[in-house]
Amino acid sequence: MSITMHSASAPIFVRMLTNVTVWLDKAEAHAEAKKFDTSVYLSARLAPDMLPFTKQIQIACDTAKFCVARLAGVDGPKFEDNETTLAELRERVNSTIAFVKSVPAAKIDGSEEKDITLPRRDGPIIMKGEAYLKHFALPNLFFHATTAYALLRHNGVELGKMDYLGAPKG
Repeated sequence: MSITMHSASAPIFVRMLTNVTVWLDKAEAHAEAKKFDTSVYLSARLAPDMLPFTKQIQIACDTAKFCVARLAGVDGPKFEDNETTLAELRERVNSTIAFVKSVPAAKIDGSEEKDITLPRRDGPIIMKGEAYLKHFALPNLFFHATTAYALLRHNGVELGKMDYLGAPKG
């Protein structure tokens, strides 16, 4: 089977976001074991000028849902960006996974040359679908997921490489 736009996007998004739910579960267990409020994680940053943990999760979800929606030519779900607990972040991640899984492969496949408009503060950027997926969406997802992972590790959550990668699939 050859690589398609769907196989290079949706399953990757689902896998990484599923891994994120494991991290959230482990963060909750860590806070419970150490007897502190999980809200400590929500504002965590590695540097004063970076976005906090909550925003990292929100952007990872937005990257996945908007990529799939743009490639498929459908509307993605709207989220309010008002999560204040790990449970609410987990719900957002699960809603994103459900949306990504709901978009048929046939709507995404063949979008390699489709013009994708990426709204930006300084004006929209137009990219072809394949370039958008490979050079923006996937790196953006991994950047924000990795940052969220690092924030949890920095705050003592016992996560390892296999938590990041997920169970091997063949």
